[in-house]
This record gives sequence, structure tokens and C-alpha cells, in this order.
Amino acid sequence: MNDVALADDATSAMDAMYRHQRHIYDLTRKYYLLGRDGMIAGLDARPGTSVLEIGCGTGRNLIQAARTYPRARLLGVDVSHVMLASAEQSIARAGLTERVQVAHADATAFDPAKQLGVSKFDRVFISYTLSMIPAWEKVLDSAVALLAPGGQLHIVDFGGQEHFPAWFRSVLRRWLARFGVIPRDELEARLRACAARHGLQLTIMRPCLGYAQHAIVANPAADFIFVKKTAAPEISGSAA
Repeated sequence: MNDVALADDATSAMDAMYRHQRHIYDLTRKYYLLGRDGMIAGLDARPGTSVLEIGCGTGRNLIQAARTYPRARLLGVDVSHVMLASAEQSIARAGLTERVQVAHADATAFDPAKQLGVSKFDRVFISYTLSMIPAWEKVLDSAVALLAPGGQLHIVDFGGQEHFPAWFRSVLRRWLARFGVIPRDELEARLRACAARHGLQLTIMRPCLGYAQHAIVANPAADFIFVKKTAAPEISGSAA
């Protein structure tokens, strides 16, 4: 199956999942998608900074970022048409249409220059999206390749819940699995390999007692050439 067919399948699946959920998404997710506002606060998007969210959903994070950084340019992509419709409505209600731009794209394969008019970004962030994408490692590679010199990739997603009782972790993960959500316990190992391969700087944090994991990948302020790997190394390990 080619990339176009896979993207179409992803769009159909996400549209079906969120056609009705999108109306209550922001109201319900605030109780268990923890660490998002902390990640946005740490973006440090200075005037003129270009900020991309991969998997922007309803636009909630983009609006928060636009209010936090009033002189930054905010852009977002999502694979779901229905979520983008909600995002556009929310952005318009917030009076941010001139500053926040969204587009339909598959996070595993898209051309930002064609779809957004920007090829490199000062900040890229991914919030609770990798745990929903089967080819999440491919998204990591794409996100790193989008960083401008001096740019940063910020990721927040489910962590190992290492400071919670075992029963809590078990119940949470069984519940998440019902919606196709799989916490990426090997995220830190993958990011460390990526950082070593490309000379990047990696910071890992465990907010909310390890409920979430927050990673920052920094590209040094020098010309950065992304070399696509020919084969993914087998790396095992836990982010917990």
C-alpha cells in the first residue's frame, strides 16, 4: 500500500473516531492529557518564531500557544478533516485566523513547504499524538528533519506512570487500548538514538509523577542536514 492510500485510511479512521467526539474533546481530555500547558510554556517562541504542531486536532494547543506568544506564527497539521473543521471554527472564534494556519496532512509523510508555505520551523511540538500513530518512529524522523538551525522539537505524551500504583497503570493502559492509544515506553531510547545520530541535544522530563513524559530535542544553531537512515536499528528499552 502506498503512502497516499495509507494517508487516506488514516483520515477515514480518525474522521470516524472523532466525528462526534470532537464536540466534547477539549472538555474531556483536560482531565487526562496532562502536561500540555507546561510544554507550551516551555516553547519560548520569540517574536517572528515559526511554530508547528503535528496532530493539532481541535486547535486547542495552537490557540493556547498563540495567546502565550502573541508575536509568533502558529501552524498546524492534522490527518482528520472533522478535527480540522473544529480547529478552524475555534481559531476563528478566538480571533486568531490571521495568525494561526492549519492544513490537512498525514504526519508520517507531508510537504510543509507545499501545504503551509514553510519548509523549516523554529519550534515543532507533538502533544499526545505519537501514542495514536502506528508508524510513530517515522513521525519522529520527519519532525526532526523539519527543525531550522537552533530549532527545537517538544513532545509530550503518556509516560510510564512509574510513581503510581501498578493497578492504576494497568487500568489506564487497558482503557487507552480500547481507543487504539499505546503509550510509547521506548520513546526515550528512540530519541537518544536519533540525537546521537544527528548531533542533537536531548532533555527528558517526567511531569505529573511520571504520568507523562516530556522530551525536548534541540538542533544546534548551525546548518543542519537530515540524513535519512537506510535501516532502523533495533533498540529496546523503557522510558520508565
